[in-house]
Amino acid sequence: MAAAKASPENRSVRLLKVGEQVRHVISELLMRQEVHDEVLSAHTISVTEVRMSPDLRHAHVYVKPLLGSDEDIVLKALRTNTAFFQKVVAGKLKLKYAAKIKFMADETFDEASRIEALLNDPKVLRDLGDE
Repeated sequence: MAAAKASPENRSVRLLKVGEQVRHVISELLMRQEVHDEVLSAHTISVTEVRMSPDLRHAHVYVKPLLGSDEDIVLKALRTNTAFFQKVVAGKLKLKYAAKIKFMADETFDEASRIEALLNDPKVLRDLGDE
């Protein structure tokens, strides 16, 4: 039997708490510009979500630059500085294992925009009209 896909409803509270703590640490580092990188200093970056693996050894960090501009450049800069982020997160959270961080682009805003466009399509609006 295949394992169920992890969603907020079936992930443990511990995974959610640790993910939120990692998100706060990384957000704080970016906000205070403690990462000495010109690209990261020049952009405002939102850390939208952190998903931890069940063993807490891997963290998928979903990020989105403000207005979605220069996403590829920002992701490259974040990935270049991954070791720094891992070191600081491990030092602040005091977990048994230091989580390996993987930065990924957050596609949820793009997906929401696509759904919004579909719902505003005249053919769909005609079907949703008053009956």
